[in-house]
Amino acid sequence: MLDFARRLEQALFEPVHIHDFTTRSGASMGVAVFPEDGATARALLGNSDFAMYRAKADPTEAVCFYDSKLDEAARKRQILARELRRAIDLKQFELHFQVQLSVSDASICGYEALLRWNHPERGLVPPMEFIPIAEESGAIIEIGEWVLREACRCAAAWKTSHKIAVNLSAVQLRQAELPQVIHQVLLETGLPPVRLELEITESSIISDKTRALHILRQIKALGVTIALDDFGTGYSSLDTLRSFPFDKIKLDRLFMNDVESNPQSKAIIRAVLALGKSLDVPILAEGVETQDQLDILRREGCDEAQGYLLGRPGPHDKIFPVDGAQPQPLKVVPAQTGKRVA
Repeated sequence: MLDFARRLEQALFEPVHIHDFTTRSGASMGVAVFPEDGATARALLGNSDFAMYRAKADPTEAVCFYDSKLDEAARKRQILARELRRAIDLKQFELHFQVQLSVSDASICGYEALLRWNHPERGLVPPMEFIPIAEESGAIIEIGEWVLREACRCAAAWKTSHKIAVNLSAVQLRQAELPQVIHQVLLETGLPPVRLELEITESSIISDKTRALHILRQIKALGVTIALDDFGTGYSSLDTLRSFPFDKIKLDRLFMNDVESNPQSKAIIRAVLALGKSLDVPILAEGVETQDQLDILRREGCDEAQGYLLGRPGPHDKIFPVDGAQPQPLKVVPAQTGKRVA
């Protein structure tokens, strides 16, 4: 079997001469062996398909044999991708909301909508596990529109005028019709555009910056604000800021992890805050978990903050006990303890 696969590989990679033109072809091959890798033709074809995709992902290998340990992860991802497409119809998704506060006076600035998937068998599936699969499979388009519509619907019912922040994926940002979708959702839900804030990451822009910025300008023309999320972890932060007038910068939670003990982290935060002030763009720090971290942000002049110390994400009826009512007061750890919130 191995010898046959190698001969097939050699034949497929052989140069093709057409008159004065020479070209090379190639292929990725997956191999499953009877009966170890399957007792039926369907099982063998399925397992060889998994092996083939592993070959596609490895630039050094054109031929991969099925390996149950290595390919089981791909099988699970494929199953999750199928289930994701049915999750909206089965009403398995729900939104949780996390508060965003002003650092200076602890007043509420808005809420971020966070997607949760309640799988009937797996329980609560972490977003970091299913969002990449949704993006790879294209399911994120439908899911993202559901999140946008549900977040705007909830926010439109509040008795307050707080903003609602919704994340956009790189896949959504590549859709030319995205501005029209957002406009339609705003009309359907009755949410004023000024109360909607869309969060994007630098990585979602880099693949096609010109196209992405063109779409963002159309969105901003609707009256919607745009926040640059996870700032400081990308490759072209300053160039991105120069290219597009963002309404807010969200400092990645990575910098808050050791800001209490690491002078370098504190210096980076100070530099980003100075940059924001020079650009007249407010800075929101994510991942605030201790009172000491909040005190540092207050001394350094940070505008807004978000994190477990200030409020954990929760479903709508927990954050707003009565639909549309003012949220309950937030509990903050006393300044002298400086302990992390569990």
